[in-house]
Amino acid sequence: MLGIFLDTETNGLNPYKHKLIEIAFKLIDLKTGALQCEYQAIVTTSFSEWEKSDPESLKVNGMAWLEVKNGKKADEVGQEIQKCLQEKNIQRGTSVFICQNPSFDRIFFSQLVDSDVQEKLQWPYHWLDLASMYWIDAIHKGNAGTGSYPWNTGLSKDNIATALQLPGEAQPHRAMNGVDHLILCYTELVGFPENASSDI
Repeated sequence: MLGIFLDTETNGLNPYKHKLIEIAFKLIDLKTGALQCEYQAIVTTSFSEWEKSDPESLKVNGMAWLEVKNGKKADEVGQEIQKCLQEKNIQRGTSVFICQNPSFDRIFFSQLVDSDVQEKLQWPYHWLDLASMYWIDAIHKGNAGTGSYPWNTGLSKDNIATALQLPGEAQPHRAMNGVDHLILCYTELVGFPENASSDI
């Protein structure tokens, strides 16, 4: 089973108004933890779309117009993603997407690879989220008296990291930083059954 650990950065929270401006993912063997491939790209958009940016979102990811202006076109990024995943034979039933907030990432991801194309390629429709994994673990620990309940710790990735005694995500919140931090939290929370020593 393969996990596509994915994170996105956008210029706002509304997918009907804002655009995905950075994406990164690492494809990891969920048995061994071995890295299969990785991808990262900044995605350009028009200046008129950029002007619709939510300043708070840009404050979080630290992205500026000049950087986005020089990014790749969305169609090009979509084609590169398709090539990368097809080369690794990504299919539903043998792989899953894993994100911090899949309801957010998935809808923006569809700006790059249309949902109909994803269906045609038989990509996984299971997008798993770290927060739910942590929720279950924290409930068990809370019931056993060995930890705090999730509503006491919070569910942001940094809150989860704190509860797991891990460092917070590197700043600013760029896509590959998010992926690496997601994998760090997943490794501590879930782990890889065969405990590979591969550097991911």
